[in-house]
Amino acid sequence: MTEIEIGRAKRGRRAYSFDDIAIVPSRRTRDPEEVSTAWQIDAYRFELPIVAAPMDSVMSPETAIALGKHGGLGVLNLEGLWTRYDDPTDQLAEIAALDAGTAVRRMQQMYAEPIRAELVTARLRQMRDAGVTVAGSLSPQRTKEFAKAVVDAGVDMFVIRGTTVSAEHVSGQAEPLNLKEFIYELDVPVIVGGCATYQAALHLMRTGAAGVLVGFGGGAAHTTRTVLGVAVPMASAVADVAGARRDYMDESGGRYVHVIADGSIGRSGDIAKAIACGADAVMIGSPFARASDAPGRGFHWGNEAHHAELPRGERVQIGTVGTLAEILFGPSRVADGTMNLVGALTRAMATTGYTDVKEFQRIEVVVS
Repeated sequence: MTEIEIGRAKRGRRAYSFDDIAIVPSRRTRDPEEVSTAWQIDAYRFELPIVAAPMDSVMSPETAIALGKHGGLGVLNLEGLWTRYDDPTDQLAEIAALDAGTAVRRMQQMYAEPIRAELVTARLRQMRDAGVTVAGSLSPQRTKEFAKAVVDAGVDMFVIRGTTVSAEHVSGQAEPLNLKEFIYELDVPVIVGGCATYQAALHLMRTGAAGVLVGFGGGAAHTTRTVLGVAVPMASAVADVAGARRDYMDESGGRYVHVIADGSIGRSGDIAKAIACGADAVMIGSPFARASDAPGRGFHWGNEAHHAELPRGERVQIGTVGTLAEILFGPSRVADGTMNLVGALTRAMATTGYTDVKEFQRIEVVVS
């Protein structure tokens, strides 16, 4: 791939965000009613290629259950307020009322409350009792500590999610999580990430993960790019990781690892572009945080916003546009791509002549 000279001592390749590309219509069109948005990972089939990000402003046990009943997958943040407090209603209300100057410090104090294993169990069992696919998320640093409680609670899918996750973490202070060993010994499928490069994704796939999250430095509530200077434009990142999936299939004799785009997906068109670049599904936060029934009450934040030592996110006010059901299926009352996400994806696929997600990954795109 051609590199660009940044200066005499540094070269870099051009990378593209979702805003930089556009989907090209094909020679045929279809009726939207003939389009399927379903996908399957391991033994679990979902009617929607949409996974809700494990963020306290997005997912409570109740909203995870609601999304599951709509055909998507809700992932609960097992290091969030729901596993630190018996009833975090007051904490969520306070976060929504904080002024910008004190928000980070106060949130650091709230999230300093210890995680309780019995609450991890209770929240996951609440989701299981509702009859939906149960998914919970831990950071790599917390996975060993709470993995047994998560599995014993009957989780269907284990998500290991961090700002960046590698299969080759090096530490001189503590023994790092051995992803390959951990996944091998676990009886449930594991989704792991984020990653943003071909090589990092290939290494994660070799651990036995069922799915890989793609994304780093993006998202409406992240400031990773400004704090650490690290970010990878998502269109290029997804396409690179899709390339790793293809090569890993050859290497492994046909094992397929699902690629889930996680970051910089704020509107319905971004979902279509992510799949066009090779994603099997998308993990989204801010679109669901805009739901009137979301726990964040019109505010959105991620785990990085209350990091004890180096916050790399912020609590942002994004407002509300409709219920979770309306954001997914409409009817839309706005023309900006924040409502009827599924209807927009279905129409994009039908307009370009494709009937399912796997076919749509082959659509032509252009740099706009």
